Amino acid sequence: MPDDDLLYLDHAATTPVDARVLDAMLPYFQGGYGNPSSRYSLGMEALQAVSSARALVAELLNAAKPPEIIFTSCGSESDNLAIRGVAQALRGKGHHIITSMVEHHAVSHTCQQLEREYGYEVTYLPVDRYGMVDPASVAAAIRPDTVLASIIYANNEVGTIQPLAEIGAIAREHGVLLHSDAVQAAGHLPIDVQALQVDLLSISGHKFYAPKGVGALYVRDGVLCQPQQTGGSQEFGLRAGTENVPYIVGLATALELACAEQLSEAQRLATLRDRLIDGVLAAIPQAYLTGHPAQRLPGLASFVFDGIDGEAAQLHLDMNNIACSTGSACASSEAAASHVLSAMGVEGRLALSALRFSMGRSTTPETIDRLLEALPGIVARLRALSPYYQPAKAH
Repeated sequence: MPDDDLLYLDHAATTPVDARVLDAMLPYFQGGYGNPSSRYSLGMEALQAVSSARALVAELLNAAKPPEIIFTSCGSESDNLAIRGVAQALRGKGHHIITSMVEHHAVSHTCQQLEREYGYEVTYLPVDRYGMVDPASVAAAIRPDTVLASIIYANNEVGTIQPLAEIGAIAREHGVLLHSDAVQAAGHLPIDVQALQVDLLSISGHKFYAPKGVGALYVRDGVLCQPQQTGGSQEFGLRAGTENVPYIVGLATALELACAEQLSEAQRLATLRDRLIDGVLAAIPQAYLTGHPAQRLPGLASFVFDGIDGEAAQLHLDMNNIACSTGSACASSEAAASHVLSAMGVEGRLALSALRFSMGRSTTPETIDRLLEALPGIVARLRALSPYYQPAKAH
């Protein structure tokens, strides 16, 4: 069990299961344990639960019809099914894909594999210093053989929100399918697949207080997509395997709650986010906000700090009972700069200092105040030990 005194500021990584979500799930672990493919009453009860959940998710995303919602195990699977499934289904039409340089690895690594092993060509669009994709660059990249574009809705590292509706209009005008990884956006931003003009869209339950291990993919009716998991005819033939009934019920319940509370919670979190940003930039010299200053997720603030190592800072914060994320990834036991920050022009050593603080339902003004009490001292101590830190010269 987590310490009651823990300051959890890593909601972008995962969220605790909401008690109301758990209550909705519990009946399907024991009493309603039937297989939805079984044609007797226990199975039909499970099938009805899945069908009701599908209809609810479709309504919340403004999908045209429930069968456009395909339940998966997570956001990564949803991304994989969307990109690989469409690319393979439309191979006869073309083999060119457009994406950005700031995608989640579930998108970028899938595109790279399609390039490396299957002969697809991928255009990786640059971003500006805020991590924003220019819609004009999408239009310029479209070729006669372009079959798919995949652009993240809100970045998981820096929180920048992309102009997805504008990109969607461009893609539709040119007859190119558009997929969006909306894993970080779901529950925090309004998601209307019609207004956004997306053809496929991925979400993951554990980002909005459902359990880990369940996600969904919106696939617009008529979009050709080749299944990546074969066997049975579940999920309209797009994903074989017995449905995870309690988790599907949990995802739908959690999304319904998040959408109902989205506006008020977004306003609350944005106030806390700005309080944190202002406090960090005022208290710590040579600290810099990353991501767009305004077009960003309401509960996410990310920074880089001259002269420190982000993982060391994370460990010091953990010793102070504060949980957050770094902006780096480990490869071959060597720290590597975040590909997102690199694409935004943040230099290697500075990129390795990144910290991400993501807020949620448990975050209060007191949470932010306690972080602001601890963080400046931690940064100062790490800088005192660093051979690389050079204080800014006074003007």
